[in-house]
Amino acid sequence: MKKNTRRLNFSKMHGLKNDFMVVETLTQDFFFTKQIIKNFSNRYTGIGFDQLLIIEPPIIKNTDFNYRIFNSNGIEVEQCGNGARCFAKFVYDKNFIKKKKIIVSTKNRILILKIKNKNISVNIGSPQFQPKKIPFLSNKKKNFYTIYMNSKKIFFGVVSVGNPHCVLFVKDINNVSVKKIGSFLENNSIFPEKTNVGFVQILNKNEILLRVFERGVGETKSCGSGACAAVIIGIKNNKLSNSVKVHLKGGNMLIKFDSKKNNIYMIGTAKHIYDGYINY
Repeated sequence: MKKNTRRLNFSKMHGLKNDFMVVETLTQDFFFTKQIIKNFSNRYTGIGFDQLLIIEPPIIKNTDFNYRIFNSNGIEVEQCGNGARCFAKFVYDKNFIKKKKIIVSTKNRILILKIKNKNISVNIGSPQFQPKKIPFLSNKKKNFYTIYMNSKKIFFGVVSVGNPHCVLFVKDINNVSVKKIGSFLENNSIFPEKTNVGFVQILNKNEILLRVFERGVGETKSCGSGACAAVIIGIKNNKLSNSVKVHLKGGNMLIKFDSKKNNIYMIGTAKHIYDGYINY
């Protein structure tokens, strides 16, 4: 090991092929910068991942851990549903916790994670439609908004499920310019903190196809918070039921909405790929 280098232990995991580098700071220190994260995320010269997940000691009373998420570009974000399931599997499998109900704080909310055999349930909390809370620049709340990309009119819904999402309903998910439209909306000034963009094809009221262009990452194999956003926008506009199977490129998950508690539940798998260490 070279002088002045640090050794960092990590796990590589994925939730429906949305992949992560998972680092715990319960037993080790991690000195990181935006550039270090970008170096780690490089799929040719680093480890390669969509997001870095950091597990920290609790900072809020009655929680078990604090949960931080960084995109591959080194920018910290508020939410990652697929990552939350991997978080739960990691701390349980590594014996950092014995119970199967885990309460974690994130940048802007509390998540309740439950391990149920092969599946992990995440209580994402309540959706937020108020433009200022998303944040989204609009004078009033609407079910759908419109914007022009060149001469093409785009209809979309917006919601925060801990992070900002823009949702479009399309006829054919395989015949849509995900990168072009996704990049246009992600970086549009109407989204002060940028946004994730979901493209939804409805099969029936209980089943959808979904592709997500993630903020700061691009299109990923799956997106848990994107699935929650897509379903809740569909429910709000009477297009979907309160229990929906979501088909993504990386696999399937179930999204349920408890209208009485105003809570969204995401149910799916989490997979451990390997453990390793890196000197940096």
